[in-house]
Amino acid sequence: MTPIRHNGSGGPDNDAVLDAVRDCVLAVGVRRTTLTDVARRAGVSRMTLYRRWPDVRSLVGDLMTREWIAVATGAIPEREPGVPTREVITEGLVAAVRAFGAHPLFRKILDVDPELLLPYVLDRRGASQEALLELLAGYLREGHADGSVRAAHPGRQARSVLLIVQSFTLSLRTMTDEDDPELAPEAFLGELRDILERTLTP
Repeated sequence: MTPIRHNGSGGPDNDAVLDAVRDCVLAVGVRRTTLTDVARRAGVSRMTLYRRWPDVRSLVGDLMTREWIAVATGAIPEREPGVPTREVITEGLVAAVRAFGAHPLFRKILDVDPELLLPYVLDRRGASQEALLELLAGYLREGHADGSVRAAHPGRQARSVLLIVQSFTLSLRTMTDEDDPELAPEAFLGELRDILERTLTP
């Protein structure tokens, strides 16, 4: 076991702890992960973790925030000169849905602990959703400025677009049929691209 890294104040490095949580969740799921498991894997005492995280759920919440933001921002295509902002938004969101579908932690949670995601669908926005809305609203404002995105209230527009993308991210596999190319995941991602284009085009 590799000892956990420490930050400048002598405490455990957040990313190293979250890496340990990720490994535990991928191995046994959230319900079977304990703070003792995480501490053992991270190479720190359980009390060290308790000082910052009261339970496994809070650790997993921070882990999901880190992972989901990384997936979404990593899907944004590199901006090429002359490419309209609408295309950057559309291609980035389609790529993000594809990346979430392939992400090991996201797939594990959907398969084993889907109830962890329900509060962020039914009751409240999470930290990762807030960060993504801020990022998306910024791109939409750029699109308004260059004329490639339909002018609208950027906050409302960002939330509406995220609602569309969330539904594809969470429920895509319930609608696909691998035996039919017209109902395969990539075919639905093509539909998502069309929906976003129609929604955002002036």
